[in-house]
Order: sequence, then structure tokens, then C-alpha cells
Amino acid sequence: MTATPVVMIDVVGLTPELLQHMPRLRALGAAGFTAPLDTIVPAVTCSVQASIVTGALPREHGIVGNGWYFRELSEIWLWRQSNRLVGGDKLWDAARRAHGADVTCANLCWWYAMGASTDVCVTPRPVYYVDGKKGPGVYTYPADVGAELVHQLGEFPLFDFWGPRAGIASSRWIADAARRVFDQRRPTLTMVYLPHLDYDLQRFGSRGPEARAAAAAIDEVAGALADHVRAAGATVVVLSEYGITDVSRPVHVNRRLREAGLLAVTANAAGELLDTFASKALAVADHQVAHVYVTDPAALPRTREALTGLAGVAEILDEDGKRAAGLDHPRAGDLVLIAEPDAWFTYYYWVDDHRAPDFAPTVEIHRKPGYDPAELLFDGGGAKARAAVRLAQKALGFRYAMDVIPIHAEGVRGSHGRLPPNDGAGPVLLCSDRAHARDRLAVTEVKQLVLDLMRPR
Repeated sequence: MTATPVVMIDVVGLTPELLQHMPRLRALGAAGFTAPLDTIVPAVTCSVQASIVTGALPREHGIVGNGWYFRELSEIWLWRQSNRLVGGDKLWDAARRAHGADVTCANLCWWYAMGASTDVCVTPRPVYYVDGKKGPGVYTYPADVGAELVHQLGEFPLFDFWGPRAGIASSRWIADAARRVFDQRRPTLTMVYLPHLDYDLQRFGSRGPEARAAAAAIDEVAGALADHVRAAGATVVVLSEYGITDVSRPVHVNRRLREAGLLAVTANAAGELLDTFASKALAVADHQVAHVYVTDPAALPRTREALTGLAGVAEILDEDGKRAAGLDHPRAGDLVLIAEPDAWFTYYYWVDDHRAPDFAPTVEIHRKPGYDPAELLFDGGGAKARAAVRLAQKALGFRYAMDVIPIHAEGVRGSHGRLPPNDGAGPVLLCSDRAHARDRLAVTEVKQLVLDLMRPR
């Protein structure tokens, strides 16, 4: 017998509180079941997605954050794409063993998509031109999938996927692409990543009219996709990785380490740059979690002393603390900081804005040594006009820098990474199949739920 097709939709930032403003998804959960989803530390995209697809904690799959300090290179890398970074047994491989070799899987923009043993892969992949320009693009496997989708849907709206313009257009494109892949190829498992809700919750917080409007917008997109695939006989799972909580306090860990003489910088015509080779300690900021890497073991006591009592830090996890959190992996920091509920960590290491690196006011997710939510914001009222000038320069073939991002952190209103204060503010799972109802699940239990849902009816 043929396995039952399952479509798993990741609606980032979905919580029971926001679900009250999402009638289409709420109806799906009412027809099947809705359950709180116990997440992990760090409650960030790459780590949680890896735990969902492997059923394991970071100590096993190795994805300790959205990025980390690669000790062998002395470099900080975020948002890598290779699936070979993810350890453990992947959901699609387990499905083939459980339900037959003819089981197929399509990954629509879940992280670590490239090089995975899925049958179809679609993931954002900008085009970087030799003159420094960046253009929209996607990586697909097989390659003809990308050509088909661009022909049908137009170019992937890259600049609506991240940056100050980020909005519903990118999630709508991904959902439309998922519908076409499902209709044309009929995967047994289809994984869909819809990030829209994440944007305005970080910009404005989780309780205001902007959050409700974002919830309503993604409800239409995700609800339409769910209805479409259900009509074709698929079981639908909708879940989230974390809930976003309101924040008001940025915490500058690297500046504290610099003040303590532990972090070093070098300078050139582009401004001050983090010197990972000369630093005795440095932090990789990732929302409400920061991995602190101590390159000189003798400096560990000094590092802990420098960070103890830093306003906005709730916990400092040492080896025992990391083990209790399931974060005891060699890629993790020697110390891991957890922020207070209303605080979050910046990557900032400069102490004079005039010496900030030239990439600071731009969207540069691969050059910044930490996550920067200010990339979702325009820097004041003149930034949009400046952006228009930069786009004109681009059209005329001139080199340009899209320097429209604030280099101060006060505008950020929502964050995540620590465990939620209650179920209402945490992630949630909805499933269209009532027969497999659960009272609650951990993210590490989703893999087995999906395998169970695939059993032939």
C-alpha cells in the first residue's frame, strides 16, 4: 500500500495567542487537533528545524544555533546551507525505511536544504555578480524545478524574504511553489517554510495591531495551501519553532568582552573588524542566546567574571548547564548566555559609531559575526529615499552600498531563543488527522508523529 502524503508547514512564530487571529488555521486544528509544542534551547530556526527532522537535540545533530564560531577556521559563519552539517537520522531517510523506497520528499525552503537526500529542494540562493551586485535567485534540485517555478511564478522575491522590505510576498511565493511541486510531483512528504509572521513580530512586538495583521496575512497563505493539499488527500501538519516575546533591552556582550581586554579588533579602510585570531574570547549573538568562545583556556575565569552581572543576562551555562540543555556539543560556546525575557544580544563590538564596519548599516547576513535583527528596519525617515538613490545607482551600473540599516539596536521590539514563559506564548502544532491526537509534543517527537501519519490508511 502507498504511504499517506504529509505536508508539514512551518509557520514561523505561530503561537496559541496569535492563532486566535487566524481562522483558517484554527479551523484546521479544530478538525484535527492542536497541541503545545515544547521547544529547545536555543529556540532559533536552524536548531529547532534540525531537531524536528532528526528527532534529536543539538548535542547529537550539532546545530547549536543559526551559526557558530568555526574553531578550525577562526571564523564566524551564520546561515550555512549544507545538509552535511546536520548529524543524525533525517526524517525522509527514516520514512523510506519505514514505508518503502518509493517514498519521496520535497523541501521548500527549510534550512540546510542543499546536499540533502531529498528528492526535491528549493531554497533561496542569491546571485552574487562579479561587480559586487546581488540579485534574486533560488537553488533547486533537480535544476529544472527552478526553471519551471521561475517561469510560472517569476523570480523569487529575495528582497522580500529578508531585509527592511521583508513581507508576505516571499511566503506567498514559497507557498505557491509548494502547491506546484505537490501537484506536479506528488511527494510523500512536503516540507514548507513560511517566515512572514517572524518579520513584524521582531519589528513591532507580539501584541500590537501589526502582529495581528501579520497573523491574518499568513493565515490566508498557509490556510489556502493546507486546504489545497488536503483536498488532494494529504494530511497537514502546521507547526512553529518558537514564539516571539516583546523585548526592550539590547545587550552588547562583545563590547563588554572588549572592555575587559578579551576581544580584539583590527582596523582598515572599511572600519573596525573583529579580530578572531587575536581575541581571547568572543560572542556569537543569536537572538536571546549568545555562544561565548574562549580561544585561550586560561582566559575562561576572566571571561566568566566579565560577563557575570551584565545587565540583561539571565543565565550563564557552563559545561553542566549545556549538558542539561542538550547543548553539550563541540560547536557550542565554552559558555552560553541566556538573556532575560525582555532582553536580546547584539553582535556589536565597536564602541565608536564612526569606526563601525562599513557593512554595519547594510543587510549582510554572511559578513556580520552574529545575528542582526536591525536588518528588518529602515534607519530613520530618510533611509527609504537613500534606498531609492542606491537602486538608481544599481540600475545605472555603478557600485553602491545599500546603507539603510540602523546601527543602533533600540528599534527591535521582539526576539526569541530562550524557552517561552507559558504555552500561550510558545510554539504550537496543528494536525488535520484527529486519530493521532496528542496532548502535547516536544519538537524531538515531531519526526515520529510524521512517520505515523504516513502509514497507509
